[in-house]
Amino acid sequence: MFQFSKEFNGRRRARQDPIDSKKKDPLFMASLVAKPFDSVRLTWTARIARLPTVVGKRPWSTEVVNTVCTTVFAVMCLLAVWIFLAPGRSQIESTVVVSSLVDSQPSGVTANLQRPSSVTVEVESPEDGVLDVTEAADPDVMEPAQSFTGFVNGPHAMEAEAAEVKVSAPVFPLCRTEGPDFIPCLDNEAAIKALKSTSHYEHRERHCPGRDGVLRCLLPLPEGYKAHVNWPESRDQIWFSNVPHSQLASYKADQNWIKPEGDRFIFPGGGTQFKYGVTKYITWLQETFPYLTFGKRIRTMLDMGCGVASFGAYLDAFHTRVLSVAPKDEHEAQVQFALERGVPALVGVMGTQRQPLPANVLDAVHCARCRVPWHAEGGKLLLEVNRLLRPGGYFIWSATPVCKECAAKGRDDEGIWEAMNNLTNRMCWKRVGKKVSHGFGIGVAVWQKPTTNDCYAARPAGALPPMCPLQDNPDAAWYIPMQACLHRVPSGKEERGGRWPVEGEERLTAVPGWLERGKAGGNVAGGVAGGEEGREEGGKVGGGEGGGEEGMGVYGRPAGKEYRDDVGHWERVVRHYVEGLGIQWAGIRNVLDMDAHYGGFGAALERVKPVWTMNAVPTTSPDTLPVVFDRGLLGVYHDWCEAFNTYPRTYDLVHSDHHIGKALTEKRCEAADIAVEIDRILRPLGYFIAREHALHIPFLQALARGLGWAQTVLVKEGKEAFVVFQKTVWRPENQTQQQQ
Repeated sequence: MFQFSKEFNGRRRARQDPIDSKKKDPLFMASLVAKPFDSVRLTWTARIARLPTVVGKRPWSTEVVNTVCTTVFAVMCLLAVWIFLAPGRSQIESTVVVSSLVDSQPSGVTANLQRPSSVTVEVESPEDGVLDVTEAADPDVMEPAQSFTGFVNGPHAMEAEAAEVKVSAPVFPLCRTEGPDFIPCLDNEAAIKALKSTSHYEHRERHCPGRDGVLRCLLPLPEGYKAHVNWPESRDQIWFSNVPHSQLASYKADQNWIKPEGDRFIFPGGGTQFKYGVTKYITWLQETFPYLTFGKRIRTMLDMGCGVASFGAYLDAFHTRVLSVAPKDEHEAQVQFALERGVPALVGVMGTQRQPLPANVLDAVHCARCRVPWHAEGGKLLLEVNRLLRPGGYFIWSATPVCKECAAKGRDDEGIWEAMNNLTNRMCWKRVGKKVSHGFGIGVAVWQKPTTNDCYAARPAGALPPMCPLQDNPDAAWYIPMQACLHRVPSGKEERGGRWPVEGEERLTAVPGWLERGKAGGNVAGGVAGGEEGREEGGKVGGGEGGGEEGMGVYGRPAGKEYRDDVGHWERVVRHYVEGLGIQWAGIRNVLDMDAHYGGFGAALERVKPVWTMNAVPTTSPDTLPVVFDRGLLGVYHDWCEAFNTYPRTYDLVHSDHHIGKALTEKRCEAADIAVEIDRILRPLGYFIAREHALHIPFLQALARGLGWAQTVLVKEGKEAFVVFQKTVWRPENQTQQQQ
């Protein structure tokens, strides 16, 4: 039976329809009072004077009308004063820092920057119980000031708030031994040196330090760092100083991956398999294999061994979300280039452990000369692709073994091709297409995962690869070793993965059929165990039994209805985020949601802004990541007590819905350590939005002061609140200079 764990840590909220906030907005009322009184008097005098004519009487005289108007106006004023002064009324205190980020083609962030001015306004609290930010200020007030390249605030940026906060700000020193591109769980040299073998890329996998080795300092910025180029210009060019690595440009000079040009890197849109341009390659794929309908049937993809992610960058125009994955290896910062461009990417490798993704969620997996030995060791790596693909999903293999004429010297490409055909036949995959393009000099083969278990049942006893044991949960993915076995296909229409999601843009908001009918199918029931518990107990990602009733969602209501309410809730919240927080959205491209739930925040934001969202589902939360992928969004499992698999300075906006408060109450790890990790992955001038219990806000403010962030918005309503911080270019080493 389908059930979500009830262990949702106080995140249950009412989802009533919002009231017409303007009727109770004091700014709206104030604007009425501010209008020229004569105009109001003349208008209403004429209207009121005609009232007696409705019953056939003569119009009232001017004196009578003036008396009536004066009396009504006096009563309205008294009522307004009573509303403002009545005890127990709910207010929102909102401090809006009016600032401008950068132009679409920014100049460099310099040390001679100014602190923006701020205004404080009070507005009436919304009453829908979800902290929707209503008209936060007069539209004129919300207009940004004159553009400048950035600002510096340092640890003393919030003196006014500090007077009210009893929590002292922690002191974070500048990291001295870790470089600007340090990734804690991938650059753990001590753990890597202690490995017994690296033959399966174990040295490229996660090796997080213990609690004593957690990063507790702030990484320096690269010399000459500039505010990033905005999307869509960033797809084709970035600042050299932000990712100052030129080795890849030299190594791939003949393949049009990347070219240095003055103070920038230029991305011509080429690749190893599409040196003549990725646009032509995508067009050729669709013409050759018409079932690859990007943006319609195919909405989520994995590009393994992505290079600088030009394939995913150009598929963005086709409304297809591609998660580009590559290791931190000798190709030098390829994923960092991708993220600086504004392309969805994650540092990862096909090694010995499963990818941090649930089973049966990807529409397609693409590999273009990705250097992965799919056929080796019983096909263990290709069987991981089989786990990830939804039934009917496609594996697109663009490689030299497909094309005899393209065979690489010194490689047995013909033998590899025969091994791949043999393996895929035993896996019950159907090869639906193979084509060699002599013009491009490439060969592409496409296989499709079965949609039923009939082929598995017809295999002879002892066939390889074997079927996985029933106790092997396919959704388990946090520190879980890969297995060379086949999981059964969820073929029933009421099972998760048993039916293909709706096509096109409708997929963002449509209720997944399996969720509506309340069936689990893919074991999306309980919490996601991870971290130390996951390593010791097998990392039961999605494998918990949960405590909810049949068909119940994470907030304790019927899952289908709860999902629809969640869609409406986040559409309202995001609308207010976009209109009322003063965030400079032109500079926002890469977004991370730390606790995504159903993916509602990312879905609503992607509908109104040209952004992409990495929806992280914590390993201690109910497993809702399959829902995220069914919506055509991207996401991963993650334990925020450990570092994220990304380079520093890669996200423009990080969103947390009660996750920091969860860390404060559960005490699995220090909230300060999570804050340092957010600072590591957040770009300078990027934003952190936290929705928390009001009691946790002082702790967040103290952490922000220690990190040198600027508070731009603080919203309080009863026991709930949310706060917006903006990361500055301040680093501990130049604190004295910037305070002067």
